[in-house]
Amino acid sequence: MKVLAIIPARYASTRFPAKPIAMLGSKPIVQRVYEQVAKAVERVVVATDDERIYRAVVAFGGEAVMTSTEHRSGTDRCAEAYKRLHCDADIVINVQGDEPFIAPSQIATLIECFRDDSTEIATLAKPFAEADGIEAIENPNAPKVIFDGCGNAIYFSRSVVPYIRGVERCEWLKHHTFYKHIGIYGFRADVLKAVTVLPQSPLEMAESLEQLRWLEHGYKIKVGITDSETIGIDTPEDLERAEEFLRKQQSL
Repeated sequence: MKVLAIIPARYASTRFPAKPIAMLGSKPIVQRVYEQVAKAVERVVVATDDERIYRAVVAFGGEAVMTSTEHRSGTDRCAEAYKRLHCDADIVINVQGDEPFIAPSQIATLIECFRDDSTEIATLAKPFAEADGIEAIENPNAPKVIFDGCGNAIYFSRSVVPYIRGVERCEWLKHHTFYKHIGIYGFRADVLKAVTVLPQSPLEMAESLEQLRWLEHGYKIKVGITDSETIGIDTPEDLERAEEFLRKQQSL
């Protein structure tokens, strides 16, 4: 399989403008993402809507492509980038540009999902630990996923799924393994093109989760399991936590 990794990176984030080129340690966030992904995929490209991000990527020796400022999602940006690159990749990996600690093993797990010829889309999930507590699974900013016996997603939700009947909520993690969705996706190239022209679906609009659109339109999403935790950066406060995590890593 030929694999292409695309990192969508936009400048005008509401909660954290210019986030991709904010410094994390001695490097911009987008560079740290790029370097982690490059450990697992031969070709990595940043898809951006801003010349400043483009120049930053080129400056550290990365590959970048300019895309529209009108995209509503990273998936749409990836689809445009794939088209502009005129490449023949079989699988396109969409890695969020705010995941500087994504592990190469996670990307490898995602790619492995496509060894099954029936896989159209793949993503990752991480089991919540009992030590995480009920607050972790009740956090609406940490979407949950449930999947069938073949590893295909049944549903994604900001609510806690499943509901454990007859058990006190504080005891739920002792009685069931809940899975946190990790927002990295892989697509077969033709599927990536197809899903970007689908209309928004009712469940997607209700939960504000793009992947529900794909499920509602009949696509299957294979779920790979990872034990590695990622630290996404959505706000300046998240960057401070990431700085602390980086310092701890460097001191090991």
